[in-house]
Amino acid sequence: MVKNLGKGDRAARALAVIGLMTCSIFAPLPLMVRVSGFGLMAVYLLYTALSGTCLGYALIGRSTCPTAERR
Repeated sequence: MVKNLGKGDRAARALAVIGLMTCSIFAPLPLMVRVSGFGLMAVYLLYTALSGTCLGYALIGRSTCPTAERR
């Protein structure tokens, strides 16, 4: 898959992962709600931040990566 996330987008996703992981630990909700709601979203955002690709962006044809625009 072609990289379609720029540095700013990847940094924002990494910050969101920190917030979501904090919520999945400290939120006053049942464990299954915290894991399924916050934890899974954090795992997906962490994957996209590290890999530089987003399935949602690929489906709609969007890219925030400046190198992808040159091709």
